[in-house]
Amino acid sequence: MSEPRYSIGIDLGTTHCALSYVELATSDGENLSQGVMRVAQLTAPGAIEERDLLPSFLYLPHASELPPGDLTLPWTSERDFAVGEMARSRGAGTPIRLVSSAKSWLCHPGVDRRAAILPADAPPEVARISPLEASVRYLTHLREAWNHAHPDAPFDEQDVTVTIPASFDPAARELTAEAANAAGYGRMTLLEEPQAALYSWIQKSGGAWRKRVKVGDIILVVDVGGGTTDLSLIAVIERDGNLELHRVAVGDHILLGGDNMDLALAHIVARKLAGQGTQTDPWQLRALTYACRGAKETLLSDPSTDTVPLVVPSRGSKLIGGSIRTELTRNELTQTILEGFFPQVEASARPMSRTRAGLTQLGLPYAQDAGMTRHLAAFLARQVGALEELGGEAQLAAQFALNANATFLHPTAVLFNGGVFKSQLLVDRVMTALNGWLAADGGEPARLLEGADLDLAVARGAAYYGFVKRGRGVRIRGGTARSYYIAIESAMPAVPGLEPPISALCVAPFGMEEGTGAPLPAQEFGLVVGEPVQFRFFGSSVRRQDQVGSMLDYWPPEELQELEAIQATLPTEGRSAGDVVPVKLHAYVTETGMLQLEAVPRESSERWKVEFDVRGSAAQD
Repeated sequence: MSEPRYSIGIDLGTTHCALSYVELATSDGENLSQGVMRVAQLTAPGAIEERDLLPSFLYLPHASELPPGDLTLPWTSERDFAVGEMARSRGAGTPIRLVSSAKSWLCHPGVDRRAAILPADAPPEVARISPLEASVRYLTHLREAWNHAHPDAPFDEQDVTVTIPASFDPAARELTAEAANAAGYGRMTLLEEPQAALYSWIQKSGGAWRKRVKVGDIILVVDVGGGTTDLSLIAVIERDGNLELHRVAVGDHILLGGDNMDLALAHIVARKLAGQGTQTDPWQLRALTYACRGAKETLLSDPSTDTVPLVVPSRGSKLIGGSIRTELTRNELTQTILEGFFPQVEASARPMSRTRAGLTQLGLPYAQDAGMTRHLAAFLARQVGALEELGGEAQLAAQFALNANATFLHPTAVLFNGGVFKSQLLVDRVMTALNGWLAADGGEPARLLEGADLDLAVARGAAYYGFVKRGRGVRIRGGTARSYYIAIESAMPAVPGLEPPISALCVAPFGMEEGTGAPLPAQEFGLVVGEPVQFRFFGSSVRRQDQVGSMLDYWPPEELQELEAIQATLPTEGRSAGDVVPVKLHAYVTETGMLQLEAVPRESSERWKVEFDVRGSAAQD
């Protein structure tokens, strides 16, 4: 394969996708030849425009809805669906044919992500697709748009980095990698979105970042996207006279973002309509939600606009013009988002949970508490000890002004990412809350890292990362975002009503670097072959002291979270079904960030590879 000309970065977002690139041959140090590709897309039937962002929406029209040619793209006429701006605008009027939030569905363990389930509430006559297929179509559109714009630099010959939330578990990472592979992404690496945002800020500073951060800084990255909230902590240390950046913590997967805000605004407007004598049904509420999304983006990006009109199609015959007409005001927006999503709380506040009904609709597992400040307080409290043995070298922690009596980890700088933070009001709200906590806990106020590109930072940072991987820029060290464990069932006599105890074996410690492996200690384990078995995995974002081979017989429930199990039947290879084969284990983190576990039988060249593969069966070598 030829040497790549470009490093391409792709932000596969919940509400928008973007593509940035760095020309490798003409870039040197922090002086990059970088651009953002304007993505050709349908903006209306038969109308093609190029825009910086590709909305992450897919519209599935009825066979007779559009005349021939209306879905034609510059590179193909063989399309029976629309991706991008036309999908978003047309779907606002016909939401039962609109696929949205595919990224959130892709990481939802409660559904079959390969099944045709989207649009989730479409009637039987509407064709559906899977969350995986929707992601493939977005990624394919970006690849085809690139090839159309750069015929002299084929996409499959370039280095490509696709971003994911830092909180994605291994199964969601695997699915994202599978979608990219199906879309024709050959040289592909995954990168966490908060890291990409910081990479972009570093690159954009033109080298001045070394004056804006100092040794001992703890940078909090607050990334609120369309579907998720990502929280990360990155420490600035000095090693051999050079500044280094180390990612020291990531938050749990929080399905809370712009989608939730859109829905909240829709309910506010629906109540206003009800007060005027107009009731909205579920179909209209969904259309109203999409209308509020566009209105929210307008109000957040344009401070001079105070009111945005909303038009929702009506299915009744009594309304003039066949539609419901209302508006969303700036006051409604700020009050709903400020008080509902960024409440002023104490540092001791924690996300609230409620007793759920026994039956619920199958939908996305949104966070039960919409208060992002409560989630932030809980995250910082869980990470209070994250710096005690940074990088396994206790002396590095001495570079940080740690307060032994602190009740939470004290950030010294904050970087925001995500379109919602175009509103200075929301930035100020978070900074006020955080600095209030720090003052009450005896800490110094945190400062804002200004100059972030809130829409394009993730794509730009991903492209810069591809450049950095070649040893030509500053790199954020991090490795795996959690420690990972596999369940080991204890051998014990059968006892009625009692399941055999489970131990957790650490197979990958926190911070294990991509492209590295770790043989486990000489202890052997029994691997069942020839019959269906279940591999259970756990993850922890707080247990940093565990090393490869550490065996846990007990752990507090808040320290380990169980991940998606793998159902598999391993081949017998000449043995009988149900045989227990003595094996040693070997863990490996691939270059794309996938965790693999190999079981090697005694005195044999066989290898069974067990990975976080949600296809329902373990791969084998």
